Amino acid sequence: MTLYIWKIIELPWISISDLIYKLSFELFLFSPKEAKEFIKKAVHNGFLIIDNDNKLSLSNALTLDLKNWHRKRSVEILKKVNKSTSIAQNFDNYKKNSSNKFNILLKAFLDTGTINRAVLVSDSAITISTFDPHNKIIKAEVKGSQKTPYIIEISTKEKLLKHDCNDFQTKRAQNKKFCKHLAKLFLLLKEKDEKGATLFLENITNDINKWEFVI
Repeated sequence: MTLYIWKIIELPWISISDLIYKLSFELFLFSPKEAKEFIKKAVHNGFLIIDNDNKLSLSNALTLDLKNWHRKRSVEILKKVNKSTSIAQNFDNYKKNSSNKFNILLKAFLDTGTINRAVLVSDSAITISTFDPHNKIIKAEVKGSQKTPYIIEISTKEKLLKHDCNDFQTKRAQNKKFCKHLAKLFLLLKEKDEKGATLFLENITNDINKWEFVI
């Protein structure tokens, strides 16, 4: 009991009156009278040492026990901290590696500046009507400068990517590159389902020579 109390108060020494107060009015273990009796017995049994200034401290034996307890507790806490840190790092690394894979795959289809232009495209400008990784189909419409929205159709089964904006028609399709609309589409798909979006990009990348970019 004495050692347990010292673990709580965490003081090298304490006056008798302060200990009575803590036991009675902070820890609510004893009444003041019972606290006095507890202290008296602890001193009598050699658990507590009282000096000339009426200050109480643990006996040498209990002080050693307390140090050993603190040492064991520190080791346990460190193990828990390291375990938590390891879990957090593994999770962060997983997310980081996953995102890096998506970014690397997407970057392969972009020319300099395309990603910057893609970011400027409003999220609301693109309406995704179909995003089906299972059936391997993506369909979307893009509000552009024309009255009629641009269309985007991607089928990994047919290995076909179809889009009809001017930039894609005149500059990107023949080199199998993405315009800002396609880049924006995949950025939105990443937020929706990064794994699914990555699979589409991976499929196009792995069989790029078999894919047709049509207008």
